Amino acid sequence: MQTTDVRQVLGRRGEDLAAEYLTGLGYRIVDRNWRCRAGEIDLIARIEQRGRSKIVFCEVKTRSGLGYGSPLEAITHAKARRLRQLAGQWLAETGEHGDDIRIDGIGVLIKPGTRPQIDHVQGIDG
Repeated sequence: MQTTDVRQVLGRRGEDLAAEYLTGLGYRIVDRNWRCRAGEIDLIARIEQRGRSKIVFCEVKTRSGLGYGSPLEAITHAKARRLRQLAGQWLAETGEHGDDIRIDGIGVLIKPGTRPQIDHVQGIDG
């Protein structure tokens, strides 16, 4: 298996785990791997809280070790800004709406022989 294939498999597994995690918290996944010319949004979810509907756009980063830092360290301020722009484009194209939107980062660490670790940071775009 080539390095690219291994990374794609790892990334897909991380996104699957992140989706399961969010679903377990009461989120409903409404889109995955949405792409447009400007980029991609890994997961888009909706949650109802206190009578309000929130759409959450998630960047998922997965790593198999900490040699290059934690997965969340890979989500830069520039990436968060771009996700905000992509979120606006997704909303415009789909006609979806909510009372609020949020950009989250989800880091998934899948180390061989251990249980996957998920770190979820809400509101990464300040």
